[in-house]
Amino acid sequence: MSVSQAVSPFLSWFQSPETGRRAEAASALALAYLYGDLDAQELRGAEIALTAALDDPSPVVRRALAEAFAGAEQAPRHIIVALANDQPEVAAIVLSRSPALRDADLVDCVAVADPYAQAAAAIRAELSEPVCDALAAVGGREACVAMSINPGARIAPAAMARLIERFGADAELREALLARRDLPHGLRHELAVAAARALSEFVVRAGWLSAERAERLARESRDKSATIVAAQANGATLDLARHLRRAGHLTPGLLLRALLSGDRAFFASALADLADVATARVQGLMRDPQSAGFAALCERAGLPSALSPALRAAVAASRGFVGAPDGRLSLTIVSAVVDACEAAGGEAMGKAMGLLRRFEAEAALEAARDETLRAAQAEAEEEARARTRRRNRSDAAGAGRCGDARRRRASRLRGFRRR
Repeated sequence: MSVSQAVSPFLSWFQSPETGRRAEAASALALAYLYGDLDAQELRGAEIALTAALDDPSPVVRRALAEAFAGAEQAPRHIIVALANDQPEVAAIVLSRSPALRDADLVDCVAVADPYAQAAAAIRAELSEPVCDALAAVGGREACVAMSINPGARIAPAAMARLIERFGADAELREALLARRDLPHGLRHELAVAAARALSEFVVRAGWLSAERAERLARESRDKSATIVAAQANGATLDLARHLRRAGHLTPGLLLRALLSGDRAFFASALADLADVATARVQGLMRDPQSAGFAALCERAGLPSALSPALRAAVAASRGFVGAPDGRLSLTIVSAVVDACEAAGGEAMGKAMGLLRRFEAEAALEAARDETLRAAQAEAEEEARARTRRRNRSDAAGAGRCGDARRRRASRLRGFRRR
């Protein structure tokens, strides 16, 4: 049998003027191609007929073809590629799950697809780095959020940075990236910076704060987030310090905040990076913060001399202190540093003393909140214990009444038997 003879019966399936009939024919022929007992000539004829179905004017027919072939690895690749470049509702079916599509196909499709089709590609069970790179570069917001949520997406740090650059103001994307375990510590901080920037711009537009006040609050929020990330860096503090320095965020105020939070490891890494010396050398000099060597180290790192008394006092006060995992300020350390600076002539420190005062107020507020929360929890626990005691007494009383009733019934029964 010739190829033309094999094709003719299949082509006749698509001659119906009814779209539904042609769609049924496309689905049936695709399934026959995949799972039917066709010989080589019949397979070739079916493939030609299915290829011709790509030109059907109705998307319903092409959609039926896409649904039949979407999960099949042995589907004709040229048909799958054509369907992946069809209109969005057809393309999305194969883009989301066809194993016949290669990385190069997906990259090409993502580059020209509309947001709906891009989002379909982003939810594939597995996404390679090249495909993730393409989505991060040109994908729409919905596709980028879907990719960030997808645990099978291998998103390189550079692609994550591109996502933050493009959609850092989008809260949903920030939340999706923050939930990823493979998000580098430096980029976690960048997400916090993006959130602070978005909030700052919003309150200024709303007229709630002046631009200067909003900028200062954003800067403080950025430093807070950096100390939180640093507290959870688990040995990656030097990499985080380098990232912050390149971003222009490794400020003297941040270093002081880290010390006041008890995070000596991050402070040592940051100082080592700024001064271009070994971390071990910094840690050695931190044993005696009043030494000329420590003063020279701070000068080499470019830290302002007005801040030196506070840094020396903070290094001394934080010795042996274990920082909180949330990077919060320690009221104990802050108070010790404020007292030491005041004793050394705090008024001469100018802005540095003002910064310490703000840190002291922040630490006191956090401590008060903690105390209030502990008191509320203790009150709730005591109330729960009181309810339990009342319930136990009630149960005991009920059991006693039941026992009395049983004894009375037994007594009446004995009297009846005697009669």
